[in-house]
Amino acid sequence: MEAASPAGPTAPEPLAEGAAGEFSSLLSRIKGKLFTWHILKTIALGQMLSLCICGTAITSQYLAERYKVNTPMLQSFINYCLLFLIYTVMLAFRSGSDNLLVILKRKWWKYILLGLADVEANYVIVRAYQYTTLTSVQLLDCFGIPVLMALSWFILYARYRVIHFIAVAVCLVGVGTMVGADILAGREDNSGSDVLIGDILVLLGASLYAISNVCEEYIVKKLSRQEFLGMVGLFGTMISGIQLLIVEYKDIASIPWDWKIALLFMAFALCMFCLYSFMPLVIKVTSATSVNLGILTADLYSLFFGLFLFGYKFSGLYILSFTVIMVGFILYCSTPTRTAEPAESSVLPVTSIGIDNLGLKLEENLQETHSAAL
Repeated sequence: MEAASPAGPTAPEPLAEGAAGEFSSLLSRIKGKLFTWHILKTIALGQMLSLCICGTAITSQYLAERYKVNTPMLQSFINYCLLFLIYTVMLAFRSGSDNLLVILKRKWWKYILLGLADVEANYVIVRAYQYTTLTSVQLLDCFGIPVLMALSWFILYARYRVIHFIAVAVCLVGVGTMVGADILAGREDNSGSDVLIGDILVLLGASLYAISNVCEEYIVKKLSRQEFLGMVGLFGTMISGIQLLIVEYKDIASIPWDWKIALLFMAFALCMFCLYSFMPLVIKVTSATSVNLGILTADLYSLFFGLFLFGYKFSGLYILSFTVIMVGFILYCSTPTRTAEPAESSVLPVTSIGIDNLGLKLEENLQETHSAAL
């Protein structure tokens, strides 16, 4: 009988087990970083805002296609009136420095500019559809995100990491996928009467939205949500009311009023009022930039509803677009931004963790403490 051969080396098995353990640990860390309760809550809040925007888009399109009613300023005016009746009146009954008259004495001109930016942002985007194409509006509207990030850098002292720029790029790729799906599905049927004017209006509207959102984040985090909504309701009602009389009085006079049209106006006003009321709450726990990334899915929700209401053609690229946007949004929320305090006199600027995604940072600290204890 032949002698049994000696056993081979057994070193690769421990190495393989160690590599598998490291890979499993890496997956666990990624899962713990990307799927925390804070991020899931942020996603849910962002999609709630997207559904509100979807509601305004669906009701506006229904009014325009079924009843030939195109009165965007009237629809915005109703929303500002609701904000005025609730939040401005609330400020009027407050005492001390939060009282309406006290706020007006100190900052009336600032809130006039804010109200003007908010009203005109809503108006010029709607007007842009008369001159340019749907594709141009969807693509150029994303211009507001880099403008918002730049304004946050200089005004709110937000400091971004590389992962944030990657996340924004991923979201914009998702928007491009959505636009490609629109073209393939045949929704791009309007060449526009003057594309250059329409594109300029879209860029102007996106920039005004960015200005309004940065001001909203500053006021909500430094002052109060009620002050922002009350002042926007006050001056938004005044500005939109004056503009309404100038540009839409003929369109309003020609509306064939019945209960269906009135119901659509009420539904639009309710969706817009919920959007304005809830957005400050979401911005307070995240940031204006993350909110704007989250609501990029609003057009997709409108498309999904349009499959049943307006006979849109479905494309698998819509699902891909939604997935890509959500991946970018989760990446952005996975890492907190930093806030650089402005330098005072000869003291060097101090860098600290910002309010954006603060809950995520707290969860990370708790996990690190638990791991150290183990």
